[in-house]
Amino acid sequence: MDSLGSLSVFVQVAQTLSFTAAGRMLGVSSSAVGKSIARMEERLGVRLFHRSTRSITLTSEGSLFLERSRRILAEVEAAEQELTDAGAMPRGKLRISVPQVRGLLMPVLSDFMRAYPEIELDVDFSDRMVDVIEEGFDAVIRTGKPEDSRLMARHLGHYQLVLVATPGYFAQHGTPQQPQDLNGHACLRHKFCATGKLEPWPLRLAPGAAEPLLRTPLVSTTIESLNHVVLEGLGIACLPDYMVHQAVGERRLQRVLDDYLEHRGSFWMLWPGRHTSARLRVFIDHMCAGLFPAGPGA
Repeated sequence: MDSLGSLSVFVQVAQTLSFTAAGRMLGVSSSAVGKSIARMEERLGVRLFHRSTRSITLTSEGSLFLERSRRILAEVEAAEQELTDAGAMPRGKLRISVPQVRGLLMPVLSDFMRAYPEIELDVDFSDRMVDVIEEGFDAVIRTGKPEDSRLMARHLGHYQLVLVATPGYFAQHGTPQQPQDLNGHACLRHKFCATGKLEPWPLRLAPGAAEPLLRTPLVSTTIESLNHVVLEGLGIACLPDYMVHQAVGERRLQRVLDDYLEHRGSFWMLWPGRHTSARLRVFIDHMCAGLFPAGPGA
C-alpha cells in the first residue's frame, strides 16, 4: 500500500483497535491490515501498537502518530474537496448558529439564499455560547473577542450601545443631560438569558458620582422586544446602534447621553479548521460584505 493508504489503515486500526474490524471497513483482509501495520512500524523504527492474543492498544508513539495522521488525512480530504468544488455552483447544507438579532441578520441571510439557491441553511438563533466543534456547526456568528484557539475567525464589524427613546417620550418626561438625570425615567432593560443578570448600561460617571437609579417597567431577554417597546414611546432603552440606526435617521428615535457612554463591541465569524468548503467560503464572504457595508459603529 502507498503511504497515504498506510496512514488510512493505521487510523482505522487505531479507531477500532481491531485488525479484523479495520479490514472489514477498508474492504481488505485482516492479514493485509496486519502486514501494512508491520511494514509501517519497520519503516518508522517504532512500535505503534501493543498486541496480545486478546487485544490491541496504542503505544505512546502510536498515540502521537495518530494525532498527526488524522491531521494529514484531513488536509488531503480538504484539498480534494476544494478541487471538486472549484468551478461548480456551491451546494449542500450549512449548519450555523447566530445571535438573536434577526433584524440585522435576516436581510443578509435572505440575500444569500437568493444568490446561492443550492445551499441549504440550518440556522440556530441563540445567544448561548455554543461549542462549534462538539455540536457540529459549520460556522457561528458571535460578539466579543474569539478565545477558542481551535477555531478560525474573521471580523465582521463593530457596533456601539446607545441610549434612545422617542422624541415624544422626551417631550413628556424631559431629556437627560447627564447620567444622574436618568433617575425616575422608565428604563427598558435587557437581561442575559443564560445568567438572569441585567446587562449594565455602559455609563461613564464622574469621579465620586452615584450610579443613577434606573426604574425598570420592562426587563426582557431579547433586545428586539425592547426595540418594539421603545418605539411605542414607553421608555428609554440601551440598544445596539445598528438596530436603531434607521429609526434615528428618520427621527422616530432620539439618541441621548452619547458623551457619557463607553462601549464598542464586535461581531465575529468563527469556524473550525483551516480549510473550508466552497459553500462555507461564499457564506463567510457574503456575511462579511453584507452585515456592515458602511455600518453603524464602523
